[in-house]
Amino acid sequence: MSNHRYHQGGNYMHPRMSYPHHFTYVSSCVKYMIFLLNFLFWLFGGLLLAIGVYAFMDKLKDGNGWVRFDTVYDVFFNISLVMIIAGVVVFSVSFAGCLGALRENTCLLKFYSMCLLMFFILEMTLAIICFVFPQYMNSFLEYQFTDKIIHSYRDDSDLQNFIDFAQQEFKCCGLSNAGYQDWSKNEYFNCSSPSVEKCGVPYSCCINATDISSGLVNIMCGYGVQEQSVAAASKRIWTSGCIEIVRVWVERNLYVIAGVALGIALLQLFVIYLAKTLEGQIDLQKSRWS
Repeated sequence: MSNHRYHQGGNYMHPRMSYPHHFTYVSSCVKYMIFLLNFLFWLFGGLLLAIGVYAFMDKLKDGNGWVRFDTVYDVFFNISLVMIIAGVVVFSVSFAGCLGALRENTCLLKFYSMCLLMFFILEMTLAIICFVFPQYMNSFLEYQFTDKIIHSYRDDSDLQNFIDFAQQEFKCCGLSNAGYQDWSKNEYFNCSSPSVEKCGVPYSCCINATDISSGLVNIMCGYGVQEQSVAAASKRIWTSGCIEIVRVWVERNLYVIAGVALGIALLQLFVIYLAKTLEGQIDLQKSRWS
């Protein structure tokens, strides 16, 4: 039987497209790929949030129910709080992607793709600034963060552990071009301090902080080095600042870092493409129903 339809009088009408009853424009492959990717990030965001909350509560208990938030730097240098904020962002955005894909909700998918696009633009902007103006970034980091980080070394156990880890891994001491002399800005390591650590540096600056025979860390290995010349101090500790060491490390591994960054950027663009594709398919399906 012909699908062509005619008005009375013989006028031709355009044939109507017929679809199977179960036909849908929404691709199950696209839908569940977005769901699976975001479900993994949702779990990661929840784990990050849980670890951050646990660390923050532990710090709150150690500080007798008090944590300092006088400036924005107090928030930025609070590792547990940074983990909480990052966890909330990852958890919320990935949850919107999961639910938007599973329930075929275009509002949630638009929110999700917009967030990913904002992250992508911020990442590209930061990468371009670092690549085009490396010396400016170097100076900016030294000027903005050296004093704050050095001053806060003993105020926050999480920050202290992070600094110790960085100094040991990158074999550096301090942050700026002044190197190990940066620690003179800390109230415990300053030469005018009444502490036994005066004129010293943290043990993580030491070349051989761990005793090979006993396996114990000698926390006194950096005592008194600020009074020594660079040549004399270099026999006991790393003397270069971490910002310069990290910059040199990045230059040496530029192709690897660029490759990883490109891979992450392409993955983000691919997920944005999937989200926009699913949005379009849902709109087509809605138009069919209407």
